[in-house]
Amino acid sequence: MPATKIVVNIPGEAPYDVRIGATVLAGLGESVRRLEKVGDAPHLLVITDSNVAPLYLDEAKSSLKAAGFRVSDVVVPAGEDSKSLAVAGEVWSAMAALGLTRDCAVVALGGGVVGDLAGFVASTYMRGIPFVQVPTSLLAMVDSSVGGKTGVNLPEGKNLVGTFKQPVYVCASTAVLATLDAREWACGCAEIAKASVIDSDEFFFWMMDHAAALDARDPVVVAEAIARSVVFKANVVAEDKTESRGVRECLNYGHTLGHAVESLAGYGTFSHGAAVAEGMRFAARLGMDVVGTSAELVEAQDELLDALGLPALAWSAPADEMLAAMKRDKKTRAGEVRFVLPRDIGQWELVAVPDDVILAHLRRWEASKSL
Repeated sequence: MPATKIVVNIPGEAPYDVRIGATVLAGLGESVRRLEKVGDAPHLLVITDSNVAPLYLDEAKSSLKAAGFRVSDVVVPAGEDSKSLAVAGEVWSAMAALGLTRDCAVVALGGGVVGDLAGFVASTYMRGIPFVQVPTSLLAMVDSSVGGKTGVNLPEGKNLVGTFKQPVYVCASTAVLATLDAREWACGCAEIAKASVIDSDEFFFWMMDHAAALDARDPVVVAEAIARSVVFKANVVAEDKTESRGVRECLNYGHTLGHAVESLAGYGTFSHGAAVAEGMRFAARLGMDVVGTSAELVEAQDELLDALGLPALAWSAPADEMLAAMKRDKKTRAGEVRFVLPRDIGQWELVAVPDDVILAHLRRWEASKSL
């Protein structure tokens, strides 16, 4: 099956390609060599983690070296704890020790944690050097590798320190997805489901028709789901590059409750996708009271998430603790928690919801876990 190429065009930024296919990792070096800003880089730094390095670091470096690049690597511990200022500081120091200059570039080889961390250090080292995204998880391919959000976590919350910096190229090798376990596969499926609810009837009903095949990892369906998600996200980002016009905030559907779940349960207890799926269920039910979301949408969304291996979580936390966690989220404005709520498939609204309404729904959500 030939690779798919999607060109991401964002106003004020250089266009960049997203290549999706089973053989694109082998061609990484030649693809990077053709890039205008990176093709003559004297030194590339591959940033990866301890899970991905044994699997794909040699292949990525071999491809880059075969294209004539000098290549070094930094391997950080796998897991959310590496998305921190402390680890970023260690990587900055390594970059300086290697003598990287402003005409060098970073290659992010890994999932969302690696991509966010590598993008952040690339955007800040010497006030910014180019970086390439080589996502190795389904979640990173359909979400974090496209759009230019980078960042690290603080103890107080996720992604509270970060920048906007677009990659110069995204290499999405579907072959590497074979090593994902069921938890990580479902995690990526949650973001595809989110995109379909926000995007359109056509995408959502395509997902309903192909959920079983996606769950079974049919290669044709997987490639199309990735491509559809990338196109959706690229179009949203093109309208609102820095999340300043309210358009890009639709990408936070499910994340308000989802981030609170991750924070209170402990990062890593549930996958990001599982937490987002729980947030989608909660937001749709909240939407019934706040924006008139139909019971049919709630039921259809539940059916889709169930089919993708994303059942409702058998976990809860006290309503007041959940609300406090939501208020620490960067989406809060003037002390008001804002939710992306679906009025219908492809129609959404960003709403500042009063605390008492949120608390009532959180108590209902908490009670449902004990049934």
